[in-house]
Amino acid sequence: MQTPGSQRLFLAIEFPSPLIAALDSAVEPLRALAPELAWVPLDKQHLTMKFLGDVRDAEVPRVIAMAESVARMHRPFEIQLNGIGAFPNFKRARVVWLGVEQEARLELLHHDLEVAGEAEGFEIEGRPFRPHLTVARVRVPLDRERTRLFARAARRVNFSASAVVSEIAVFESTLASRGARYRRIYAATLGGGR
Repeated sequence: MQTPGSQRLFLAIEFPSPLIAALDSAVEPLRALAPELAWVPLDKQHLTMKFLGDVRDAEVPRVIAMAESVARMHRPFEIQLNGIGAFPNFKRARVVWLGVEQEARLELLHHDLEVAGEAEGFEIEGRPFRPHLTVARVRVPLDRERTRLFARAARRVNFSASAVVSEIAVFESTLASRGARYRRIYAATLGGGR
């Protein structure tokens, strides 16, 4: 439940529409195989860098300043996206994801956001950073045979793309009965400037 006078915020990297549309087409066979999964709509696809949680309205400018400060320390860089996987694995999947290859500059950006966030009073994420785009959430597990078929089909998804990371976006997430709604409230440009 969101606290009155606050916004539920997170920091993320957005991707161009053509890339997201290509991903959507690539996972269509998986959607057809398991339509009951909660498939993430195109307009919600992003790479979460840091979840901040409830932030008082008066503190939002500090979050924006933090994003700006970290963005100025980094230059734009390229990342590779490929490979469909699941957390914790396909047999007990809770999340189906598109992988993001390990990239030192992405790791450093994440680290700097964590450090800056801690300085502003936000908790450091306790889990290792595993960059990914959530493709679907598994509310009710598939039976054993469909799980096997789904995992096999996921390994056959042929999707690979590169993307330039040039901004850190500050998003507001509003919880609703049909899932969270996201609204970008600010974008800090890497390397400075607006």
